Amino acid sequence: MISRVLPTLKIPILQGNVIMRKEKDALGTVDIPESDYRGINTFRALENFPISGITNDPDFIKALVLIKKAAAKVNAELNQLDKNKSEAIVKACDELLEGKLVEYIAVDVYGAGAGTSFNMNVNEVLANRAIEHLKGQKGDYSIVHPNDHVNCAQSTNDVIPTALRIAALMKGAELVNALDVCQNTLAQKGVDFYHVIKAGRTHLQDAAPVSLGREFTVYSNIFSDHKKRIEYALEELKTLGIGGTAVGTGINTHPQYTSKMISELSKLTGINLSVSKDLMLSMQTMAPFVAVANAIENLSIDVGGKICGDLRLMSSGPTTGLSEINLPAVQQGSSIMPGKKNPSILEMLDQVCCEISGNALTVRLASQRGQFELNVFMPVIAFNLLHSVNILANALNTANGKCFTGITANEEQCKKYAESTVSLATVLNPIIGYAKAAELVKEAVKTHKTIRQLCEEQKILPKEELDKLFNLEKLAGI
Repeated sequence: MISRVLPTLKIPILQGNVIMRKEKDALGTVDIPESDYRGINTFRALENFPISGITNDPDFIKALVLIKKAAAKVNAELNQLDKNKSEAIVKACDELLEGKLVEYIAVDVYGAGAGTSFNMNVNEVLANRAIEHLKGQKGDYSIVHPNDHVNCAQSTNDVIPTALRIAALMKGAELVNALDVCQNTLAQKGVDFYHVIKAGRTHLQDAAPVSLGREFTVYSNIFSDHKKRIEYALEELKTLGIGGTAVGTGINTHPQYTSKMISELSKLTGINLSVSKDLMLSMQTMAPFVAVANAIENLSIDVGGKICGDLRLMSSGPTTGLSEINLPAVQQGSSIMPGKKNPSILEMLDQVCCEISGNALTVRLASQRGQFELNVFMPVIAFNLLHSVNILANALNTANGKCFTGITANEEQCKKYAESTVSLATVLNPIIGYAKAAELVKEAVKTHKTIRQLCEEQKILPKEELDKLFNLEKLAGI
């Protein structure tokens, strides 16, 4: 598997007697170190786009290499590519998939539109490694050519959106697994805390009592519902436009190429892939990626704003906050205040959720910018979408292991709030009416007495009936 941490090779500073080779394109020639697996297209991209220092996502690289491997096999089968060249390219692909030479896939994520630099970077590294397998010297493209052979029957315009679909599906499976883990943990907390009664709150004000366990069950169900939405959005990515080549017409491909590529890629990825009803559609509209980005953002809104917010408030304190639950302490909370403990893991998770909203906006804006036969903003869509999936899956796994599993309840504090919430007056509505119950609330707030205490003092009902009326378990629906 390709490592998630990619060392980036910059354009080397040439010193001493470095052996060079010359490569030529329509713009002229470039001197390249003889030992380098990259070619002229990659070197031009490195020189033109020193923007962020961020290289493409490992799963995106893996997906593109899988496409190159599948194409080499299919084109040989269809007699479009020499068998020896095909085998050498496949062998080079396998080496890259094992993590070898991956440091040479080093173009910046911000660069030329459509992903041409990324595609050619992979083509050139594979070509030069395949040349070595055929006992040639790097740069001798008469043996294996980056365009004619590695890129046979392909265009950046169909392989990049195909690679992004496959990468998002692979990475999306990791996110779905993280959602499952969090859902199960929170469901168990729902069981553990089921009989813990606390004050409910609406508008951040006192409301009727609820079960702490029921609140955690809601959190679990939030994860469950969002998992379904994300899985539904990911499903559309299984439809590929591979074989559309330059503009979606399939120029330079064998009539059987697309169907065989779908079959081979399904085999290589273990994903049941299918062909798009319209190959042009797959390179013109980015709607499937927007749907996934939106589904992930929708999840992050609930996770960051709702769940993290609730847990941070319930754990606030320990002496001046709600202090209804305890979060595991993971580090010192202050550089100046001794003994301070902060909800650090939840703060991290909420920050990740903020990032995801920004990424989703970028995906939407980039999706709007496709003209005619191609959306050239696919690189920034790919970077932001895959980045969101990656950081959210990692953040959720971290939150589950370092926070969710270790949450405990302060039962006595919860009970105290449940007994003192002034919204217990709600149960008196059928007996004394809303207006008189509201007067009791005003008095309770003024005197710092509970509604139950005022009912006893004013002899509104006998004690036995008050016991039944203010039964917290019954009021909380458990």
